[in-house]
Amino acid sequence: MLTAIIALAVIAADQVTKWAAIDMLSAEPGGKIVVIERFFAFTLVYNPGAAFGILPRFNHLFVILSILTVAALLFFFRSFFAGTRTSRVAAGLILGGAVGNLIDRFRFRQVVDFFDFQFGEYHWPAFNIADSAICVGVALLIAAVLFGKAGRFPATVSGE
Repeated sequence: MLTAIIALAVIAADQVTKWAAIDMLSAEPGGKIVVIERFFAFTLVYNPGAAFGILPRFNHLFVILSILTVAALLFFFRSFFAGTRTSRVAAGLILGGAVGNLIDRFRFRQVVDFFDFQFGEYHWPAFNIADSAICVGVALLIAAVLFGKAGRFPATVSGE
């Protein structure tokens, strides 16, 4: 149940923020609102490729990979992810993020990105809530495997 709630929350937050970004930023010159000069802006970017815009002509491949990822998460959930609270949270984040971006690929044939960070001369490619959820979910899984006892964080063993 926890995994489903987190996945649905990620999908809802992702889709609502993308809708707001499209609505607000489409009216702005250049599709951009600078929040903190040379640090953070909302910038409307349509990404037809994978992370950082690589392989932009392979939208169909990314649709298939997203569907396979969702199917794998659902298939392996009982055996791997159902064991700990940490793994259930991670699965919900990854599942929600994958579905959020998959919805974009079906609707727009590309993914809507809008968080735009820059650190001096260094510019990070734009991203969205789904991307963030996937990254945090994967980091949680890696941490659970590396630092947990049987997939558990040491601090959560007694709390579950």
